[in-house]
Amino acid sequence: MTDRLPTNWTSRDDAMVESAIRRGATRRDLLRMLMASGVGLAAGGTLLGSASRAVAATPVAGGSIRAAGWSASTADTLDPAKASLSTDYARICAFYNRLTFLAEGGALQMELAEEIATVDAKTWSIKLKSGVQFHDGKTLSADDVVYSLSRHLDEATGSKVHSIAAQMTEIAKVDELTLRIVLAEANADLPTILALHHFMIIADGTTDFSTANGTGPFICEAFEPGVKSVGVKNPNYFKPEGPYLDSFEFIAIADNTARLNALMSGDIQLAGAISPRALRMMEGQDAVWASTTTVGNYTDLNIRLDMEPGSKAEFIEGMKSLIDRELIRKSVLRGLGDIGNDQPVSPASRYYNPDLKPRAFDPEKAKHHFEKAGVLGAEIPMVASDAAASSVDMATVVQQAGAQIGMKLKVDRVPSDGYWSNYWLKAPIHFGHINPRPTPDILFSLLYASDAPWNESHWKSEKFDGMLREARGMLDEEKRTAIYHEMQAMVSDGAGTVIPAFMANVDGVSSNLGGLKPNPLGGLMGFAFAEYVWLKD
Repeated sequence: MTDRLPTNWTSRDDAMVESAIRRGATRRDLLRMLMASGVGLAAGGTLLGSASRAVAATPVAGGSIRAAGWSASTADTLDPAKASLSTDYARICAFYNRLTFLAEGGALQMELAEEIATVDAKTWSIKLKSGVQFHDGKTLSADDVVYSLSRHLDEATGSKVHSIAAQMTEIAKVDELTLRIVLAEANADLPTILALHHFMIIADGTTDFSTANGTGPFICEAFEPGVKSVGVKNPNYFKPEGPYLDSFEFIAIADNTARLNALMSGDIQLAGAISPRALRMMEGQDAVWASTTTVGNYTDLNIRLDMEPGSKAEFIEGMKSLIDRELIRKSVLRGLGDIGNDQPVSPASRYYNPDLKPRAFDPEKAKHHFEKAGVLGAEIPMVASDAAASSVDMATVVQQAGAQIGMKLKVDRVPSDGYWSNYWLKAPIHFGHINPRPTPDILFSLLYASDAPWNESHWKSEKFDGMLREARGMLDEEKRTAIYHEMQAMVSDGAGTVIPAFMANVDGVSSNLGGLKPNPLGGLMGFAFAEYVWLKD
């Protein structure tokens, strides 16, 4: 018996093997079938391995899953404009669609848009797909898109991307499936910007967000803020494939260990943001695996410049010299990350400034600055929570380094529930956690511009604001890159944010769940997992 495939072996035979695997045939049954076809034992084993992988990678329709994120609040919302937590993003990705979608590797795909075109990066024409229906049966039109985008311009809406959308000076309907967007200044990033979660499209005139009427792959069956969301498959979804699941439930389990235990017990099939220190619990477990990607998210220490002690420049310098970045990367993140240099553009971006070196860990230098600030020996609280991934461990590292030089930094550990509404952006010194954003313009607009909605340290610079506008319309990539490099240095030197490392996303996945892929917008497939995953047979 030869170990090679018979010369008359065809793709039909491959399909026969895959079909037998799906029907539950044992390995012995399959080898017997292959040997009867003239396939040797060694070749048969190789063929079975290949067929098994093909079956595992083939989407299967049906079934339901439960997935868990790490943050929830009674302020959870179905309004895409106001979304800010993992639970918000997971919901709106399931119930709505965007004009564009960022796929694996940052590839831009059309979603509700059929085509987006421009000749000068200032005036844009958007053609919509025809025949797309909202969950209530209404057909998508340009009116819906004009309404959805215009809401971000109204400050009363409370949109998290108001400052980004403000560049749209005209949003007008051309015909039923076409609209025109005119920008205040040229911005070649507009198609990418429209892929942000907040720019989901809602029906014209929508003001009630007690439920979700979108065009998305799932229909909202239940929504309990701070508790759970349930979606059922949209039978009229416009995409030719997917979703594969019949339904999904999304909850939040704030405690890292509890979230992982729920995965390993089978109570959930997908767990977002597993703590690096918990990965050991997954070793040797056939029922679960870790999906690890590095796309630019980070946990940062925020020191408000408009409050004591952050109003003292020497204190800021002292804190930045007290951060042992390598220790945080190795011990807190278990090596799953890249050293940060106190600005938000990660090494994964083509605009990353490789010449901007992180501050060295120098306790004596830190002590000198603290003495000049007059704070050495005073007890200063740092607010941390499991809501901001790994922040408690990071705070402990900083606290221990401070103790060696007589700096009394107190770790104020607070519950995850209510952290983002009660402490983030508010406490004098606190931790945040920022999900990846695909362009420097988006990062800077959301986090560091003078009018940024999430300006964590309340840093303001008119020069920086001007450079942000200049880079946005710059078509010369070399000059644009140079501007972004300088802006990164300005943030690193001037803002009160300390970014020790860019973290790897680690999601815990049940072995019977397929389809999960890396995404530039973060873990859980950029929070769009529900549309793309499936349960294996």
